[in-house]
Amino acid sequence: MAAAGRLRRRVLLLAVPWRWRCSPRRGAAGCPPAGQVRAAFLRFFEERHGHRRLPSAPVRPRGDPRLLFVNAGMNQFKPIFLGTAHPRSELAQHRRVVNSQKCVRAGGKHNDLEDVGRDTYHHTFFEMLGNWSFGDYFKEEACSMAWELLTEVYEIPKDRLYVTYFAGDSSLGLSADEECRDVWLCLGVPASHVLPFPLKDNFWEMGDTGPCGPCTEIHYDHVGGGRNAAALVNQGSPDVVEIWNLVFMQYSREVEGNLLPLPQHHVDTGMGLERLVTVLQNKHSNYDTDLFTPILDAIHKGCGGPRYQGLVGDADVGHVNMAYRVVADHVRALCVCITDGIYPGFSGAELVLRRILRRAVRFCSEVLHAPPGLLASLVPTVVEVLGDAYPELTKNADQIMDVINENEAAFQSSLERGRRIIERTVQQMEPSTYFPAEVAWSLYGNLGFPLDLIDLILEEKGISLDSAAFNELALEDAKQKAGGPPAGQLEDTNTCLDVHSLAQLRSSNVPATDDSPKYAYTLGQHGRYEFSPCQATVLILYRDQSLQKEVGAGQRCGVILDRTNFYAEQGGQASDQGYMIHLGQQDILFPVQSVRLCGGYVIHEVTAVETLRAGDQVQLFVDEAQRLACMANHTATHLLNFALRHVLGDNTEQRGSHVTAEWLRFDFNTTGPVTVEQLQQVEQVVQDVIKRNEVVHTAEVPLMLARRVQGLRAVDEGYPDPVRIVSLGVPVESVLTCNSEAAMQTSVELCCGTHLLQTGAMEDLAIISERQLVKGISRVIAVTGSQAKQAREAGQCLAMEVDSVSLRMKERSASIPEMQNLSKEVGQLTKAEEKAQSMLAKHCNQPVIIDTVPADSLSILMKVVNQLCDKSPGTSVLLLSPQASGEVLCACQVSKNCLPVFSAADWAVAVCTQMEGKAGGSPVVAKGSGNAKGMQRALTTALEFAQSKLLK
Repeated sequence: MAAAGRLRRRVLLLAVPWRWRCSPRRGAAGCPPAGQVRAAFLRFFEERHGHRRLPSAPVRPRGDPRLLFVNAGMNQFKPIFLGTAHPRSELAQHRRVVNSQKCVRAGGKHNDLEDVGRDTYHHTFFEMLGNWSFGDYFKEEACSMAWELLTEVYEIPKDRLYVTYFAGDSSLGLSADEECRDVWLCLGVPASHVLPFPLKDNFWEMGDTGPCGPCTEIHYDHVGGGRNAAALVNQGSPDVVEIWNLVFMQYSREVEGNLLPLPQHHVDTGMGLERLVTVLQNKHSNYDTDLFTPILDAIHKGCGGPRYQGLVGDADVGHVNMAYRVVADHVRALCVCITDGIYPGFSGAELVLRRILRRAVRFCSEVLHAPPGLLASLVPTVVEVLGDAYPELTKNADQIMDVINENEAAFQSSLERGRRIIERTVQQMEPSTYFPAEVAWSLYGNLGFPLDLIDLILEEKGISLDSAAFNELALEDAKQKAGGPPAGQLEDTNTCLDVHSLAQLRSSNVPATDDSPKYAYTLGQHGRYEFSPCQATVLILYRDQSLQKEVGAGQRCGVILDRTNFYAEQGGQASDQGYMIHLGQQDILFPVQSVRLCGGYVIHEVTAVETLRAGDQVQLFVDEAQRLACMANHTATHLLNFALRHVLGDNTEQRGSHVTAEWLRFDFNTTGPVTVEQLQQVEQVVQDVIKRNEVVHTAEVPLMLARRVQGLRAVDEGYPDPVRIVSLGVPVESVLTCNSEAAMQTSVELCCGTHLLQTGAMEDLAIISERQLVKGISRVIAVTGSQAKQAREAGQCLAMEVDSVSLRMKERSASIPEMQNLSKEVGQLTKAEEKAQSMLAKHCNQPVIIDTVPADSLSILMKVVNQLCDKSPGTSVLLLSPQASGEVLCACQVSKNCLPVFSAADWAVAVCTQMEGKAGGSPVVAKGSGNAKGMQRALTTALEFAQSKLLK
């Protein structure tokens, strides 16, 4: 039988039309190109072993808010591993699958960014070849297929391959994976090449909880020659590298840390295409393969410097070869991410991509001395290398180049301006003094100027940064983001004019601020919004409830101008942020933290980097990303108002709203509870208008005329005269026509806010929360754009979890206690989701969340913490929940980005000690309890502890 099986495999091998044979012992001539290696892998599993071939998922994760990027081939199959896939979904029907998955490892748990370029094998973007079995085959078949592919199809010499298996772990009660070892021995692998390794090397886990199991790795010896390289396996040797990992998911790690057997066994394998091609093309470096050489050649052609030589470490004089590797790797990552809808930005995956782009730009300009535009010029070469496998790259090539060029130009401008600021500041400094922290902080916070570059420039000039003062500014900023006021600073003392100052302004005939330039923006090429800067004159300064003619460097104050393009917080819309500069002095930035309107005067809260005087001429620049997000959310609020009235009836009236860059809140009267079906209808009405890309019309008209409009939406507040009308899809002239009913069919409101010019830029809207504030008044919270997409995916995940519980209830003949437990589990999931959404809206995009929240039990509190961390990767959360008994529950989770400096267990102990209680847990999650008398001290301690760890 065995002989017959071998014969059948040989016949099949001959029947499959693979035309190349490549032995690493031969030269490069005739070795297969990367595209053929990839295709052979896919066809081997698809045609020979009955796997379903699937396309790569986008690198933007779907339904997994914990991930910044797809970082492994298995990400898209998590619902199968977790058992949350809907039984009737296509995903649940998979048994054998194969694909080549685009992956990015930069940021989060798997972060290779800083290693890229230093060696010849780390990458941000890479391709993961993988085959999966979902409750079908297991160890014997998986190992046999892998060995067949490597040794018979790819013809890799068997004596160069080493395999590892799990050696067991007594602390977990796990014995060695002798089953796997015996499979390899039966396949003919010599015992000297079958090696046991401990938990850290050969036991794979999806996360802190969930499916996991032993794995077996296949390693390749680049040297060969009959030597035994067993001692070099898993030792970090560049000559002996892992090429394939086969994971056998047979356990589930519970919250308590114990392991339980999975009801179904799965196989998850991953082999990096780059490393495999390196082997098959007889190279020692991934960068010497045809996945990279065309890009490296294009870099050489674009910069005109010395050619790439593959040097590393001290041999790489001037880091030229490192720069080649960084640029080649990063441009691949940029192409893939931008194509999949991730653009350089200011938070999450977008922030990581921004760092990748800026790192590549710096190596281009500072090391390779390349002209501007080199990075974008490499895109066609990347498309040529990867386009056949991922045709979406070809389709989006022009867009990729535009995004890269725009971001490079912005960064180069920031770098040049930053250098001028440093030069000017140094010239004005007294000898033997520290570089001022305020200037460094402004460079870092407003221009995105890299801190290491500031240190490098100062080091070259023999000057040191005032690190102590810089750390104080960082601490104050962290405290602001955590929800507290700046150290030693009372709120509103610089932005809320007191009655005496207002009287003084008026008696001095200081004119009210002309803020009409806030509406001066247009739609430019490619549908991008263009915001023009505004030139203005400083009329007066306001500090410590006093009008002043001059404010010194480092002081925070309110600035009143004759005109402004900044939107002051009003009408429920958050204020703009940005900066101002002295006219003609591009290198001095005054950050604008907030803007308030008081008595017709617009007060800009700024920190004076140098002396600011009345009469100074300044130029204003709004934070365009923040403004655009507010515009989208404000237009969405109008649409939501119309949709609620359309679905719930004409008696539905607005009772309040608030718009920020992150979310929108809308309060309205209702005669009864709003159903899920009604909310879905509301979302659909809004989405229909978004898809039609309606024009947003605006005009100022006399208030009396505006109030005659049939169907006009207006809240009970004082309006200016003339008043601004915002009409979606219908010109204002049409709604003002006598007896016109045009406003009955769309959204027409009186509004001073800033809005989109067309509704399509909103992209999407998702309602993430709805609850009754009091009887008859409901509140909804919604998000737009990419946040709406993420919220929808998170909701789908929760629905699948609830469906999974429901299915378990139907399929098992459960006892009454079991049914009660399942019912309680559903309730906990729902409560945790609701509380997490509310907390997320309150503390959006904060690095640390510390708050109190009502919770029925410690388990629900912990679920709220878990949900918050899942929805906001990179955030550390600590919540307290006071109970009627006088006890206070505590639960916390620390972002893995903060480990090992920041420990959840230490955090919980420090907090609960203040409440005369106890706590415990792991570095990632912890819980405890204490006495309510010490809760305020505990909250203060929680913030101080977090700040002390995050600023190290």
